[in-house]
Amino acid sequence: MPEAGRAADTTPREARPPGTAPQAPQAPPRVLRHELLLVLALSLGASGISAVISFTGVLTRPGGLSDHAATLNGSRAPDRPWLDLAWQLFGISTALVPVALVAHLLLRERGGAYEGAGLRGIGFDLRRPLPDLGWGALVAAGIGGSGLLLYLGAHAAGASLTVVPESLPDEWWKYPVLIASAVQNSVLEEVIVVGYLLRRLQQLGWSPVAALVASSVLRGSYHLYQGIGGFFGNVAMGVIFVWLYRRWGRVMPLVVAHALIDIVAFVGYALLAGRVGWLPTA
Repeated sequence: MPEAGRAADTTPREARPPGTAPQAPQAPPRVLRHELLLVLALSLGASGISAVISFTGVLTRPGGLSDHAATLNGSRAPDRPWLDLAWQLFGISTALVPVALVAHLLLRERGGAYEGAGLRGIGFDLRRPLPDLGWGALVAAGIGGSGLLLYLGAHAAGASLTVVPESLPDEWWKYPVLIASAVQNSVLEEVIVVGYLLRRLQQLGWSPVAALVASSVLRGSYHLYQGIGGFFGNVAMGVIFVWLYRRWGRVMPLVVAHALIDIVAFVGYALLAGRVGWLPTA
């Protein structure tokens, strides 16, 4: 007897490919909504709420936005480098747990052309390394340069906090940790905010425009701790990334682009802070 709430598979046994089981129907919309909310509550949705609270705190303190700083990669155990390194690696690895959860959920997905495809269904794989690297580098060059100009302009206008990409001690592991942090950010954001979110919203019947707005605003929300400039700059980046994802059908070029943008920002700040006059520092 079929499970309650599910229609029986009426496909004749002889019409199915040899060795295949009856295809189970896609999960009901209520289940998909709950799943999506739980994933966001464990990851970037919670980060968005945290950023809103942080931004509210800055707004209600004396001084303008540019008088305050937002540190992205700070020391967790000053003057204790090995303990600090352990905390850094712990933070990077645990931040990727939601990606593992999404991979598990997509792997168990039923129905549709990408049934059981996992992260390959959203194009997070190594099947096209050279095109992914090439397009990712091209996107990073365009968005990274314009993003820096937007930040400098917003900071000068008092619409952005002073963003401090790193304040790690000068230990041997500093630059590897910064690169790993950049890769972690890119994987987490592009897999969840682009690939997974758009897939689930499509399955829930959202229009392409509504899904684009939801993804872009979510991306902007968890960057609001940087100020108004950070919010709108990342909303614009979200619109571009959603458009590119729909064009390419792959998140991997976006992961590459995001990783390169963050690596340049983190490592570049570490090399240039205090040495050039145009770069704001805390």
